[in-house]
Amino acid sequence: MKILVINAGSSSLKFQLIDMENESVIAKGICEEIGGNSGFKFKVPGREDYKLEVSLPTHAEALQLVLDTLVDEKLGVISSVDEISAVGHRVLHGGEKLSGSVLVTEEVKKIIEECIDLGPLHNPANLKGIVECEKIMNVPQVAVFDTGFHQTMPDYAYMYALPYEYYEKYKIRRYGFHGTSHRFVSKRAGELMGNPEANVVTCHLGNGASLSAVMGGKCFDTSMGTTPLEGIMMGTRCGNIDPAIIPYLMKKGEVTTADEIDKMMNKKSGMLGVSGVSSDNQVIGKLAEEGNERCILIQKMYCHQLTKLVGGYIAAMGGTDAIVFTGGIGENVPAYRSYVCEKLAFLGVKIDEKKNGIRGEEIEISTPDSTVKVFVIPTNEELVIARDTLEIVSKM
Repeated sequence: MKILVINAGSSSLKFQLIDMENESVIAKGICEEIGGNSGFKFKVPGREDYKLEVSLPTHAEALQLVLDTLVDEKLGVISSVDEISAVGHRVLHGGEKLSGSVLVTEEVKKIIEECIDLGPLHNPANLKGIVECEKIMNVPQVAVFDTGFHQTMPDYAYMYALPYEYYEKYKIRRYGFHGTSHRFVSKRAGELMGNPEANVVTCHLGNGASLSAVMGGKCFDTSMGTTPLEGIMMGTRCGNIDPAIIPYLMKKGEVTTADEIDKMMNKKSGMLGVSGVSSDNQVIGKLAEEGNERCILIQKMYCHQLTKLVGGYIAAMGGTDAIVFTGGIGENVPAYRSYVCEKLAFLGVKIDEKKNGIRGEEIEISTPDSTVKVFVIPTNEELVIARDTLEIVSKM
């Protein structure tokens, strides 16, 4: 069975075509800057990448381009779109009503739309991707939610100390995100240890970043909240701050509207806000090496916040069997991993610095005498989506 995985963003459409017989990627790519001067990238293992500058006014044209390329006489990898048995969609927010992956129905689409207030940047695009696929393809559509994995948290982990009526009226609570990534790497860590019931702290570190405490394969706590803004500092997101800063800045006239506040915290803060030059951790690292003081400060802030969260989750779970690093930063910045593990040495955490120097590969970097296993595990969210899609359509 071949499954098409779609991740529709506000101005992009990422895709992977996966052969579930051996879980291999047949082709993948992205349509960028939809609605503007669009770019299309198409990758097939063993071939030179194909790139195209093209006009893609809407997601409908982008999806049609993807399907046309998949069956193209020269570029294609399948003879007909009919070879695609189902489509799995990444959807940001399912609220409390959708806690797992589900077959898309009219009711499911209605709930995704109702959650737009909770995921205003992603849910509209995710829904658009589903609707456009339904128009073009007569196959089952499955929605896999970023929030789904975290719905096992106990109420004392997901509730905020706000007036309870806000939870009752607006469902303001911790939901968590990057769920497919945390699910994949925590399960993989359990497999590597031969212990699916292990306690694991998972660190998904990229332009967006979140941590999760996973007990027995289920999420116990996570760092992102009602939205993906909470937690550790990120590329352009501030992460945890004193809430009173917002009314203070409003009184000073720096921000005056809800939209301005949202833009400042989500788009102008984090690494970009502190450095004043970039949200890219690679750029930050290069400038830090050159002596840029604010970039050096960012690295120290990031390591400090990361260590506090990892240590806090270990304490909350009463101990951990493993710590996992994943995501673009987690997989490729040995210095951050080294810093965190050094700070946790009092718990018996030890790593092999030579192994830690390896980037972007699955590897155990802890030493044989470490009391906690430490892994680098490249995430594979698309495969999780494809697996869930296969499981659901196989029961139809």
